[in-house]
Order: sequence, then structure tokens, then C-alpha cells
Amino acid sequence: MTALFCSRKSNEAISRAIRPLLLRQYLNSHQVRKLHIGAGSKALLGWLNTDRSSSPTRVLFLDAANPFPFRDAAFDYIYSHHVIEHLTYKQGQLMLRECFRVLKPGGSIRTATPDLETLIGLYTPQKSSLQQRYIHWVVDKFYPEIGIYLESVVFNSAFRNFGHQFLYDYAMLGTALEKAGFVAITRCSVGESDDEAFHGIESRAPGDDEEDEEMMRFETMVVEARRPL
Repeated sequence: MTALFCSRKSNEAISRAIRPLLLRQYLNSHQVRKLHIGAGSKALLGWLNTDRSSSPTRVLFLDAANPFPFRDAAFDYIYSHHVIEHLTYKQGQLMLRECFRVLKPGGSIRTATPDLETLIGLYTPQKSSLQQRYIHWVVDKFYPEIGIYLESVVFNSAFRNFGHQFLYDYAMLGTALEKAGFVAITRCSVGESDDEAFHGIESRAPGDDEEDEEMMRFETMVVEARRPL
């Protein structure tokens, strides 16, 4: 355990040290600049990939709960996938304000996060086959020792697993984006966008199978917005 902890801290220190160089290289080599927050194992081609758990050579260290180490109006696009729910509401607002600051006027943001309304909808007495399969998927994947296929298990997973801090529905996320200064707030289908930079971006992550991808699509809400000109 100690060795693993030291390795993670070492990676973070290395990433912090080389971040200015890698950032400069990215900005100098890309006319259209795109910031990916929470890349994890899914680095996107042509994007500046960042994550709080970084590898020194592929993904830059960025803690979205703190001010970003980027100048104002540095990026044309920002994308985050299942990040904001890991922050408290206050930290989430800071993240969105920082996204607004580092976006160019007219720049776009796309946020994917679990949809609280979809989870609440599981309590309908007449469940669709997809809702039933989602409940079974959550229980089998994360609580096999319980083996009880009830909505309450899914809710406990959503709020207690994965380090989640604050879950949003569309109204709440839209209000949060609006408070940060964004306009043209629009809900999108997973993987779909009128902007080519975002189209197809929620593709399967390494290690996910078809069922994982289907369940991710079911639980995920996607919202786009724009910084005013």
C-alpha cells in the first residue's frame, strides 16, 4: 500500500513539473484547442487530456476542484465525462466558473454526468426492460453480495460509490451552468452533437463491454453550453 501511494504521489509531482512544457507544446501545435477534464484511461486524440490521477507522459495533472493553471480564453472547447458529480456543489461551481474563464468567447462546453431524474424514474411501478436491466446490472456489478434487485440499492450505489458528492438533474445542471455565465444551454443525446468536435465523444472506455456502454448511456445526461461572444 505504501509503495502504491508513493508511486501515485511521484506521478503527480512529475506531472506538475512537466505540465508547463506539455501545455506549451499542445498550445503551439493546435490551432483549435480542446481541454478534456477527467480523461482517466480514455485520452482523446487532439485534446489536452487532464485528470487528477495522471500519468506523467500522457495525461496532465488537473484537480477540477481547484483553480485551473491555464490563462484566460485559452481553449475553444471543454469536455468532461462523469467528473462534476465527484465534486461538492461549491466545488462544481468553481469548476464551471474556471471552465468559463479559460474558454474563448463563443467557446463551447460539454458535460456528461449521471442523471438524477433517470435514477428517480426507476421508482415507476411499470418499469421498462432497460430500467429492469439497469437495476440488475448495478446490483450484479457493484453489490453481488446483496443480490436484491431493488431501486434502493441503485440509489445507494449512485450516492455512495465512486466518490460521488452531488448528483444533478437537467434543471440543476442548467442552473449551475447559467450561474457560471454560460448561455445556449442544451440537452443532447449521448454521443450526439451538432458540433463535430463533440460528436461521438462518449465512446466506449477501455475495458468496458457492450453492456457497460449501454448502461452508461442509460444513466448519463449530456448538456452543452456556450460562453457568450
